[in-house]
Amino acid sequence: MTEQITDAPQFYLTAPSPCPYLAGRMERKVFTHLVGKRASDLNDVLTQGGFRRSQNIAYRPACENCRACVSVRILVDEFEENRSFRRIARANADLAGAETDPAPSTEQYSLFRHYLDARHADGGMADMTVLDYAMMVEDTYVDTMLVEYRRRGPDTAFTGRGEGDLIAVAVTDILSDGLSMVYSFFDPELTGRSLGTYIILDHIRRARWRGLPHVYLGYWVNGSRKMDYKARFRPQEHLGPAGWVRAE
Repeated sequence: MTEQITDAPQFYLTAPSPCPYLAGRMERKVFTHLVGKRASDLNDVLTQGGFRRSQNIAYRPACENCRACVSVRILVDEFEENRSFRRIARANADLAGAETDPAPSTEQYSLFRHYLDARHADGGMADMTVLDYAMMVEDTYVDTMLVEYRRRGPDTAFTGRGEGDLIAVAVTDILSDGLSMVYSFFDPELTGRSLGTYIILDHIRRARWRGLPHVYLGYWVNGSRKMDYKARFRPQEHLGPAGWVRAE
């Protein structure tokens, strides 16, 4: 069964449900399973085709009368930090991000819970338990890493790891042509750091270091305030009927 799914993936359509981004609209998704030895290859192809990953599921919007969700990826080689981005980078110069295997911890969940309660108390993930969180992190058959951000310590230059309390975490897939940011969360009380923006800037740097041309940000929805931040990272490409098109 596993080999059948990976060699010839089966796609399914969800029932309509309320759209989380645009009030008064309904959404449907098409999805398939990412399991088996070829899961990473399939994840590559599907991400380049506008899919997103959640655990071992790849999905994309399939709404009948709406095309508001647009897949976005940053052009790494051409990206240049503007004054605002440089300010945010300086404000977080005391942080170090350590890449680890996708293994959940109680410290991560504590930060995740604090983030949800402060930023997304009425969202679809608000009721996630520690077991749900563990599944979100470790239920993956693709090349996935965590990046844990902490303050720099005296040994960071040698170890690449920070010290002290966990400040932010990113769940990231490593693709053949880029890094796909699956989910990130951070200490919501450190508002002056603009940690959400900083994590993206750090992933642009990590992609550049790896020689990867893209950072995939998921979907941008014009008119959704919670998605506005993605439009700031330019140049970027949007996926449309004709393929990926540059958006300055």
